[in-house]
Amino acid sequence: MQLGIYSFGETFVDTATGRAPDAGQRLRDLVEEIALADAVGLDVFGVGEHHRPDYAVSSPAVVLAAAAGRTKRIKLTTAVTVLSSDDPVRVFQDFATLDQISEGRAEITAGRGSFIESFPLFGYNLDDYNELFTEKLDLLLKLRDEERVSWAGRHRPALDDQAIYPRPYQKKLPIWVAIGGTPSSAARAARLGLPMAVAIIGGEPVRFAPLLDYYRDQAIRAGRDPAQLPISINSHGFVAETTDQAADDFFLPLKSVMDRLGAERGWAPMTRADYDQQRGPHGALLVGSPEQVAEKILFQHTVFRHQRFLLQVSVGPMSHAKVMKAIELFGTRTAPIVRAEVARRGY
Repeated sequence: MQLGIYSFGETFVDTATGRAPDAGQRLRDLVEEIALADAVGLDVFGVGEHHRPDYAVSSPAVVLAAAAGRTKRIKLTTAVTVLSSDDPVRVFQDFATLDQISEGRAEITAGRGSFIESFPLFGYNLDDYNELFTEKLDLLLKLRDEERVSWAGRHRPALDDQAIYPRPYQKKLPIWVAIGGTPSSAARAARLGLPMAVAIIGGEPVRFAPLLDYYRDQAIRAGRDPAQLPISINSHGFVAETTDQAADDFFLPLKSVMDRLGAERGWAPMTRADYDQQRGPHGALLVGSPEQVAEKILFQHTVFRHQRFLLQVSVGPMSHAKVMKAIELFGTRTAPIVRAEVARRGY
């Protein structure tokens, strides 16, 4: 079981100006958080891509490259790369460069994203939402597998026997596909032989079990071995010394995000009762002491049999000191419990 953290570089937004005056400090803090995750023995750190004032990271590769120089062993990935509105050639070159700098620790997690700001920003039509991702993922995989590429599509100029450099440090740069829960996305990942990351941020996680079974079934139908296709579960959560401290520290930052997004998307405001239910035994939030968070990860492992778990600690604006403490506890106390039990289970 690989265990890690992911972050979008959440910022405090000045409501009067709509700007994030602390963006630079938040980015520097984020690099410190990645360095700590490496120091406490976590396996993976993911950085998401957004183009909004409430998130400081629009270029994950730049942040991860800064972190590469501060770390030794942790894998550096995205959560996610919004491939639909990016150029696959540039994405591949950026992460091949990161892979060389980090000596083989780079990964790409490609997705369509949960926000749409990048589409008008880079001149894409939302009517092409699905076609853009399908076409660009096809090109990205070709770039990974072939040094000289010939390719043609509808949304990017063709390539005619074009050499793409640099090549990554690893023989094959790992590419994951992130999905929000649709069977068609899971089936595509399985057919392409790509590892799958599933975001579970609400409701009861057990409802995703049929989706993971479907992914594995589709892999078999495509002639692939599901055992060679790892699955990551990515969820919101927080770790503190005690359950009450974790619950209290995480509630208002999470509520601030969910209420802000809810106003955009028609969700009702989050209540404390909603929150407490979600951090209960069957809810999607992993909030509590190191031991409680380990117990919940292990419960999900009995259901999903997944190979990776990533925790988003800073879902909303939170002090850097509290984020650092949560990462420390997750790495030094939660992770050993989970790893020992998963090793004992043998699956």
